[in-house]
Amino acid sequence: MEPGAVLEAVEGRGGAEAVEQVLARYNEENRTVFRFDPADEDERKKLCEGILNILEKDTKTSCQVACLEALRILSRDKKVLVPVTTKRNMQILMRLAKLDTVEDPLESASEFPVIVEALKCLCNIIFNSAVAQKLSLELNLAAMLCNLLEKCKDQQCIDDIKCFDLRLLFLLSLLHTDIRSQLRQELQGVQVLTQALESSLSVRWTEEYKAAEDRDRPPLSLRETDCAIEALKALFNVTLDSWNVHSENESHQFRYMAAILRHCLLTTGPTEDKTEELHSNAVNLLSNVPVSCLDVLISPSSQEETDIKYNGMNMGAIQVLLDFMEKRIDKGSSYREGLTPVLSLLTKCCRTHRNIRKFIKAQVLPPLRDVSNRPEVGTTVRNKLVRLMTHVDLGVKQIAAEFLFVLCKERVDSLLKYTGYGNAAGLLAARGLLAGGRGDHWYSDDEDTDTEEYKSAKPNINLITGHLEEPMPNPMDEMTEEQKEYEAMKLVNMFDKLSRDELIKPMGVRPDGTMAPLEEAVSQYHTNKQDSSDSD
Repeated sequence: MEPGAVLEAVEGRGGAEAVEQVLARYNEENRTVFRFDPADEDERKKLCEGILNILEKDTKTSCQVACLEALRILSRDKKVLVPVTTKRNMQILMRLAKLDTVEDPLESASEFPVIVEALKCLCNIIFNSAVAQKLSLELNLAAMLCNLLEKCKDQQCIDDIKCFDLRLLFLLSLLHTDIRSQLRQELQGVQVLTQALESSLSVRWTEEYKAAEDRDRPPLSLRETDCAIEALKALFNVTLDSWNVHSENESHQFRYMAAILRHCLLTTGPTEDKTEELHSNAVNLLSNVPVSCLDVLISPSSQEETDIKYNGMNMGAIQVLLDFMEKRIDKGSSYREGLTPVLSLLTKCCRTHRNIRKFIKAQVLPPLRDVSNRPEVGTTVRNKLVRLMTHVDLGVKQIAAEFLFVLCKERVDSLLKYTGYGNAAGLLAARGLLAGGRGDHWYSDDEDTDTEEYKSAKPNINLITGHLEEPMPNPMDEMTEEQKEYEAMKLVNMFDKLSRDELIKPMGVRPDGTMAPLEEAVSQYHTNKQDSSDSD
C-alpha cells in the first residue's frame, strides 16, 4: 500500500475505524521493510505528522496501537524524523508510554500494548535522531523510565514493558554521556538496573552475596532472557570507568552485582544462542566490576557432588567462563569483540585471586607430560591459546600472551616451558624480559612441580619451539676450518647487505632486557662493564 493512500485516509474525515483498517493493512505489508523509497519521503513525513495528530486526541486503544505500529515502521528511516522530533511529539509518545505519571500504577492490562508500542517508537526515534537524544535530557526521560521500571518490579505479565524500558535506558546511556552520568549519580541507576536484572533472573538468596542454585530449575523464557540481556547492557554503560571504588556502599553494590552475575553465568536461556548472548553480556559487565569485588564469583563449596570444586571452593562460574572462552576461540572469528573481554576478565581474576588462578592453571596449563609436539599443535586449551600468541591482531595476541603469563605467575622460565621462546618473544620484548626474570606483580611462593616425563625430556627440548626434537646431525662436523670460515663470512656479508639496504635492522638486548639497535645495545653493555670495573 502506497504512503499517499494511507496519508489520504489519515487526513480525511473518515472515522477512527477507517483509519485503523488502513493503517493495519499498511503495517502488515511493511512489517519487515527497513529500506524505503526516497521518492515518497515527503509523503511519509506528512504521514508521521498526521499519525501524531491522531495520537494527541483520545482515541480507542486498538486505533492507538495501529497508529503507533505505523509510526514505529516509519521511524526506521532517519530522514523522516524531522517533524517527529519536537518537544510536543516526544511528550505525546511519553504520555502514551505512561512515562508522565509518577504516582499512578499500571493497572489496566488493555493499556499494555499501547505502552509497549510507544516505547518501541521512542527506541527507534532516539536511536536515529541526535535531536531526540538532546530532547530526552531536557524532558528528563531517564528519570521517568526509572520510575516506570519501579512500577514494573512487583507486577507480573508486563515483561514486554520492562524489556523495552530497559532497552531505551540502554540506548540513552549509550548515546548521551550526560544521561549516563545522570543515571549513575542522580537516579541511582546502578541500584535500579541491578534490581531489574535480579528480578529478571528470579534470584533467591541463601546468604549475603550467595544465590540459591536450583539445578532442576527450567531455562529462562525468551522474554526473561531478553529482559536480563537489556539490563546487562544498560548496566555496562552506567558502570563504565567504575574500577575505582570510593566508598563502602559502592563496594557492597558491586559485590551484590557480581553475585547476581555469578547466578547469571550458571543460568541457561531458551536456546544455546540465547544462553551465549546472556553469558557474553554478563562477561562484559563483569569486566566493569572492580577486581576487589570479584571474589564472590567463587564460594565455599556445598556437600553436593555435582559442584565443581577446588580447594573447598565452588568453581562452577569460573568453569562456565573457561568453557565460554574456549567456545569463542573455536569460532575462529571476531576475536577482538568476542574473545578479548573474557580473556581480559580471566586475567584480572587470576592476577588478584589465588584460588581462581590455581584452578584455571590446572585446567589450561596442567603439568607437562608429552612434549613431543610443538605447544601450538593440538586441540587442548593450551594449544589454542599458544596459537593466539602469534595472531595477526595485536590486541588478541597481547591478551592471550598476558593470560598465559599471569597463569605462570609472570615467571619467564615457567612461560617458556609451556609456550616455547618463539611464541613468547613478542610479550617478552614488550615487557623488557627477553633476558629472563619475572613481571611486576607479586604472587604466592608455591612452586610448580615438573613431572618425571618432563624432567627426563628436558635436556633435549628445543627452547625456541618448546618441544622435544630428535638430535640432528651437525652439518659443520664434516667441514674443514676453511669451509667454516667461508660460510661464516658469507653469512656476515648477507646480513651486512640486508642491513645497508635497510631491509632489516640488527637488534640487540639492552642490559635491562628491552630491544634496541645492535650498536646501541653493544654500547650500553660496554658502558655498564666499564662502570662496574671503575667501581671495583
